[in-house]
Amino acid sequence: MATPRGRTKKKASFDHSPDSLPLRSSGRQAKKKATETTDEDEDGGSEKKYRKCEKAGCTAACPVCFASASESHKDGYDKYTTWKKIWTSNGKTEPSPKAFMADQQLPYWVQCTKPECRKWRQLTKEIQLTPQIAKTYRCGMKPNTAVKPETSDHCSLPEDLRVSEVSNHWWYSMLILPPLLKDSVAAPLLSAYYPDCVGMSPSCTSTHRAASDTSPGKLEHSKAVPSVLVPGMNRYFQPFYQPNECGKALCVRPDVMELDELYEFPEYSRDPTMYLALRNLILALWYTNCKEALTPQKCIPHIIVRGLVRIRCVQEVERILYFMTRKGLINTGVLTVGTDQHLLPKDYHNKSVIIIGAGPAGLAAARQLHNFGIKVTVLEAKDRIGGRVWDDKSFTGVTVGRGAQIVNGCINNPVALMCEQLGISMHKFGERCDLIQEGGRITDPTIDKRMDFHFNALLDVVSEWRKDKTQLQDVPLGEKIEEIYKAFIKESGIQFSELEEQVLQFHLSNLEYACGNNLHQVSARSWDHNEFFAQFAGDHTLLTPGYSVILEKLAEGLDIRLRSPVQSIDYSGDEVQVTTTDGTECTAQKVLVTVPLALLQKGSLQFNPPLSDKKMKAINSLGAGIIEKIALQFPYRFWDSKVQGADFFGHVPPSASKRGLFAVFYDMDPQKQHSVLMSVIAGEAVAAVRSLEDKQVLQQCMATLRELFKEQEVPDPTKYFVTRWSTDPWIQMAYSFVKTGGSGEAYDILAEEIQGTIFFAGEATNRHFPQTVTGAYLSGVREASKIAAF
Repeated sequence: MATPRGRTKKKASFDHSPDSLPLRSSGRQAKKKATETTDEDEDGGSEKKYRKCEKAGCTAACPVCFASASESHKDGYDKYTTWKKIWTSNGKTEPSPKAFMADQQLPYWVQCTKPECRKWRQLTKEIQLTPQIAKTYRCGMKPNTAVKPETSDHCSLPEDLRVSEVSNHWWYSMLILPPLLKDSVAAPLLSAYYPDCVGMSPSCTSTHRAASDTSPGKLEHSKAVPSVLVPGMNRYFQPFYQPNECGKALCVRPDVMELDELYEFPEYSRDPTMYLALRNLILALWYTNCKEALTPQKCIPHIIVRGLVRIRCVQEVERILYFMTRKGLINTGVLTVGTDQHLLPKDYHNKSVIIIGAGPAGLAAARQLHNFGIKVTVLEAKDRIGGRVWDDKSFTGVTVGRGAQIVNGCINNPVALMCEQLGISMHKFGERCDLIQEGGRITDPTIDKRMDFHFNALLDVVSEWRKDKTQLQDVPLGEKIEEIYKAFIKESGIQFSELEEQVLQFHLSNLEYACGNNLHQVSARSWDHNEFFAQFAGDHTLLTPGYSVILEKLAEGLDIRLRSPVQSIDYSGDEVQVTTTDGTECTAQKVLVTVPLALLQKGSLQFNPPLSDKKMKAINSLGAGIIEKIALQFPYRFWDSKVQGADFFGHVPPSASKRGLFAVFYDMDPQKQHSVLMSVIAGEAVAAVRSLEDKQVLQQCMATLRELFKEQEVPDPTKYFVTRWSTDPWIQMAYSFVKTGGSGEAYDILAEEIQGTIFFAGEATNRHFPQTVTGAYLSGVREASKIAAF
């Protein structure tokens, strides 16, 4: 029975771990008992000389004093006292004699590395197991000595009979104490935790804390949450929550099992220590080197723990690693593996999958499934991969994304992981954004700050209003903001100046950019539904090489068929039949649909049987948002003297009707060498430019720039583009939003599979991270996990 973390469990003084003798709890008791035993022996013996071991099935008859187990009695007790002091200063659990024996006295077990042997051997007590020994050990070796093994074949010697028992299902439940790993790779990332609460031994140097940090309860009541940075590890990799930290996406509690982990490994629900030790080790190893596939063989040498329990840990780490791989927690990103190096066992390989759409979601799922060993075919309607990711590399010196190019929050973002794998860097945006009025004047920052405060106050009132509102009581966000604004003006008597009103319109245009639509179509109740979930924290960056670098790597080696628009999906039979517009038929056991929401709404794909009313209602309760972009290259950087190195600058709209038309201009060259600006068209402005020719849109943009830089000459651009996402037949949108009367639940309903056969991915199926490449990518990883598990 394992001892729960953080509690003292009162038990008898014998400690029978599977490879130890019965142990006494103190030297004085041992001496007294030894005297009693001698007396009893002289008297002819007794029917019950020793208390029976509490461990079920233990056959040992004679207890051994723990202090004399490997030393003379005095030295052994001194060693225990020293250990106890270290354990108490670093750990939270009781420094009992049982813990001492498990941590210091039990022998290490190691497996022979010869493929034809693989037998487990017990090391002698003076040998300290290290990862290097575990990697190279062969039967008969004497580590740490110059003595070579004898020529006899040590591998032929039989394995200890106790080893076979370790695999039995009942074995782990008989452990008196759970295993605590020594010198875990996870230790630097978990220095703010009590080691024994996260599966590590408090006696190791790697888990020692400074003397000032050892006050009891300091972790529970600490206010500051320092970010743990490990030398050599990407600063955006923060897989573990620190104490009292919350609200960080793709983060796990190192001292608690997640719900899906408990579902997969219910045997650890009573005491998760072993699971946490191995899971935390696996995560730390992955983020230490995410450029290579993490295998059980790479993890095993780092499992350092005394006793036969190490064998059980080695057996369990494979199960846990495969689970984490399937869930996309490790062995993900742009990682590619050979055809004979699949990441999951053969049990998963007997599937075939067709993926419709080669955007971020489709490619993410295809890469995962391919790496798992599952047959995948990707059908893409367009003549290129990427979907709403489309990079223009025709500008001199820079890549400009016609679609996505910004990463919002880099900590634990899979985009940051893939950049690390590819060795490419992102540019961190600065915070400065001067708001320039038409006429050329830079707005006083205090005015911008004041109106930003009022803008956020309006949204706070919306948040308060919606607390008790049902979907039927929902209203458009734009309408609710106007209502609150008018009430505020009436009640407060405040009169904003014309400039202040214009700056407020600038902030509203930014909100329309974020929502992807006119605020009069967006739900006031659910416009920011995803903010109730942990979001990506950290830097906002520009992916300067463009997302296409990542997508091209994801697509490498996959069976992708371009110019193959799908017309129908028939899942009425044993296999799914997919038919393209030219009549080509493909069959597979599973189909993953990743087409944009707009195409589902317009019925571009015919399903047989038809989609349920519930799913169609969810599809239609979401909006297919539209934004467009314009990029311009100039002969020189005319904006530098005014903007002074900022990454972007804002355009204060002259009126509410003009908001959203080139509201922000981005400098696309962080090195400030090339002369490219990009701007966005959002809200009502999208409809206003839809009927215009590209040249007319360019003229309006240039008129705006010449107003903003009226004091100087603004040259004509040498190159430009205007996007037309709304008219692209296979896209027809930018990103989704919740329409008035809808809710965030629609994202989950859209993500639900049908009969374990038809699956859905894409940003409009990711309730936590909609509207982003990251969200689309993660939805593909999510569906790959579901498909593999079915």
